[in-house]
Amino acid sequence: MDINNLMAAARTIMQSTKYCLLMTHAPTGAINARLMQPFPPDHDLTLWFGTSPRSGKVRDIRANPHLTVVYQDNARVAYVTLQGTARLESDLNLRKNHWFEGWKLFWPDGPEGDDYILIRFMPEQIEIMNFADNIAPPPYGLMPAVLTRRGDQWVLGEHYRET
Repeated sequence: MDINNLMAAARTIMQSTKYCLLMTHAPTGAINARLMQPFPPDHDLTLWFGTSPRSGKVRDIRANPHLTVVYQDNARVAYVTLQGTARLESDLNLRKNHWFEGWKLFWPDGPEGDDYILIRFMPEQIEIMNFADNIAPPPYGLMPAVLTRRGDQWVLGEHYRET
């Protein structure tokens, strides 16, 4: 597998999974995991999440912007774990562009309301395991394929490179 194939495999898992887990670091040191409905990933796998600025996850991000996001595809026995940093975005145009109409139940004022904010997540490392597509580096299935962002480029982790 090369980087482009691994990125495509990660994107496929992310796009085929409606929900993911977003994990933050609480000021107490605990890890908080929340089920989230992300928007489809941007071309560089940047992710967007809608939430309330009063939520615990926003409080956690303000204290520590390092997050982990996990997608799981049970049918393919596959997962993608992304580690990176988050930034809170309150720009109205961004909020309008990242809005699901079904969210009116949670945010009656829609994306224009004061109780809606975005989390922009920029991944810096991606772990991929996908048994259906044989993405399970040797020894078989004991380690995921790992991509790390270096500037604008993704590089393949050492343990997955051909020797």
